[in-house]
Amino acid sequence: MYVATPTSASDVPAPWAPDSWRTRDAAQQPTWPDDGALKQVHARLSSLPPLVFAGEARHLTRALGQASAGQAFVLQAGDCAESFAEFTADGIRDKLKVILQMAVVLTYGAGLPVVKVGRIAGQFAKPRSSPTEQVGDQVIDSFRGHMVNDDLPERSARVPDPNRLVAAYEQSVATLNLLRAFTKGGFADLSQIHAWNQQFVATSNEGRRFEDIAEGIDRALRFMDACGINLTAEDTLHQVDFWTSHEALILDYEEALTRRDSLTGDWYDCSAHMLWVGERTRQLDGAHLEFLAGIHNPVGSKVGPSATSDDVVALCERLNPQRIPGRLTLITRFGVDAIDDHLPRLLAAVESEGHPVVWMCDPMHGNTFTAEGGQKTRRFDDIIGELQSFFRIHREIGTWPGGVHVELTGDDVTECLGGVEDILEGQLGRNYTTTCDPRLNGRQALDLAFRIAELLRN
Repeated sequence: MYVATPTSASDVPAPWAPDSWRTRDAAQQPTWPDDGALKQVHARLSSLPPLVFAGEARHLTRALGQASAGQAFVLQAGDCAESFAEFTADGIRDKLKVILQMAVVLTYGAGLPVVKVGRIAGQFAKPRSSPTEQVGDQVIDSFRGHMVNDDLPERSARVPDPNRLVAAYEQSVATLNLLRAFTKGGFADLSQIHAWNQQFVATSNEGRRFEDIAEGIDRALRFMDACGINLTAEDTLHQVDFWTSHEALILDYEEALTRRDSLTGDWYDCSAHMLWVGERTRQLDGAHLEFLAGIHNPVGSKVGPSATSDDVVALCERLNPQRIPGRLTLITRFGVDAIDDHLPRLLAAVESEGHPVVWMCDPMHGNTFTAEGGQKTRRFDDIIGELQSFFRIHREIGTWPGGVHVELTGDDVTECLGGVEDILEGQLGRNYTTTCDPRLNGRQALDLAFRIAELLRN
C-alpha cells in the first residue's frame, strides 16, 4: 500500500500574492530616493478603483485564444512611451483612428476578425540599456519614462519621483474614459468609417485605397439595409472591443493595482487588460516573471536573438503551465537579418511541446539604429522585410502568424525612414517628437496594414 511521505511546512511553497515578486531579483527598477514616499504612493494606489475589470481580461483571453488557433489576427499598436506632456483628446482620437483604419484593412483584406489591443493607458515606462547617460560634460540618470522621471536633460529632472505613479494612473483613467466613449459611443460605428481618414493620410495613395474600402463597406451596408436586415440591432457594426496593454515594468505600480476577482477568487492586474515583459526582464527566476505567473490576465513576453529553444519552452511552462489558449503571447523581435536564424527553431520547439501560444511579430525593435544626426530610427523596408520573413517561416513550419506589434502615432511625424513619402535621414528632424523610440506615422501605418493583409491572404 502506498503511504504518502509527510511534508514539512518548509517544503510547501507559499501561495502567490501580488508582492511575491519582492523575493526575486527585479531588473530595470528605479532607485527611489524616499522609501517612505514610495510606501505612501503604494497605499494610495492600492485604495483607488481598478482601471479595468477581471471579466474584460477574461474576454480578451478568449479572443486571443481564437488567434492562437488561427481563427483571428491580433493588432497590437500604440506609442513607444506615453507622455505626460503630449496628452490631449485629439491625440488619443487620432491614434485610435489609425488603429481602427488598420483593423478594417486587415479584416476586409484577409477576411479574419482582428483583435485590437492598444499600447495605451499605461505605457509610461521604458527599460534602458544603461542606468546613466552622458549629457554634455555630466553623467545623469537615464530617462525611464514619465512614470518614473522627466526627459529633460538635467540631473534634477531625472530623479525618480513616486508621485509620478499616481499621475500615470490618473492619465490612464482619463485615457480609458475617452477610449470607451469613442469605441462604444458611436465614433467606431462603421457608418463613420470615412471620418477615421485623417487629412494628411487621406491625400496619400494609401488613404485613397482606404476610401475605396470604405465605399465598399458603405455599399454592403446599404445592400443589407435594402434586404430588410436590421442593422441597428447588430452591435458589432456600431462599436468595437478595444483592449489596453503595456509592459509590466515598474512592479510597485503593478502590485498596487492588482486585485482579487470577487467571482473567481483569482488575482488580476487591473492596470491593463494585457501585460507583457520585455527582452531585458524575462528572466525565468526573476521578479517580472514571478509577478506575471500569478496574475490571470493574458500575458506576453518579448523574445529576441538571445533566447534559446529551451528558454522559450521554459517560459511557456512558467507562464502557462495549464496550456490555456490565449493566456500567453510570444512577441518575437529579431531584426530583418536575424529572424531566419532564430524563429524556425523556436516555432518547432514550442509546437512540439503543444503550447497554444499566440505568435506575434514586433518588426520594429530589432531594426532600430542611430542615424548620422543622432536620432534613433528604423527603415520601413526593414520592418516590411522582417514581417515577410515572419509569415514565410510560419508557412514553412505549419504554424499560424497570429499578430503584429508595432509602435505608431496618429501624428504626422518623421521618425521612421522610407515608406510612402520616402522620409530621408536629413528629414528626421522635421517632426521628430517621440520621447523614446521612433514610431510609424499614419501613412506608414496604413501602408503597413495593406502589406500585412496581402501576406495574410497568401
